[in-house]
Order: sequence, then structure tokens, then C-alpha cells
Amino acid sequence: MPWVTEIPEGVSYDSSQLAPRPVAGINELLQALADPVRLDVVRDLADSPGPRPCGSLVTSVTKSTLSHHLRVLREAGIIEMRVDGTRKLTSLRRAELEAACPGLLDSILRAPVGEPATAEPAPAG
Repeated sequence: MPWVTEIPEGVSYDSSQLAPRPVAGINELLQALADPVRLDVVRDLADSPGPRPCGSLVTSVTKSTLSHHLRVLREAGIIEMRVDGTRKLTSLRRAELEAACPGLLDSILRAPVGEPATAEPAPAG
């Protein structure tokens, strides 16, 4: 069977499964964005001028793993997917995220990649 971006001819696909979901609450959003693979997907989509085929996003994981991560992001309302012919295109729901949690996406995208945040030590006393 072809990769998830290809839908074989003659096969119907229930596009309601890809219908955009409401943006989740802050806890679910942060959980979805906490995974490095999902964060890479979001960064890739944020840098893209338009929707991208699923298979062109993150190549460092297996197809089934990427499918799982895309589902988590879709269910959190971070991305949306649509069928275009035989492909599934993925895009970041930037406007909806900004409306639900102003500044969250931009803050996450500005954060250094691969470096843990350091906290200032608490003052003694």
C-alpha cells in the first residue's frame, strides 16, 4: 500500500475523518507540542508557504510513527489535513491557534531547537 500521502485510485476516503477539530485547551496543546517529532512537524509547516504532503514532513521516523504524531496534532487542532486528488495535504492552523492562545505558537517557534531551557536559580534566603 502506498504511503499515507497517496490514496489508490478507486478507493474512497471518508474525508470527515480529516475535518478540522476545534483547537484544544492549553494542557492538550502543550502536551501535543512537547514531543520533539511533533514540534519538528509544526516547525516544518510553519516554514512552508502552503500545505505540504504528509510524506514530505519528517523523514526521521517510520510512516506509522509519523501517522500517529499527525493524528495527535490534528486532534489537538494544531494542524488540518485535506484530500487533494490522491494526496493528503497538511497545513498549520496558525490563525485558529493565535485566536485560541495568543502568542503561544510564535513563542514556541522562537524557542531554541534542541536546547533545554535553563531556569535562574532561586535567590537564597
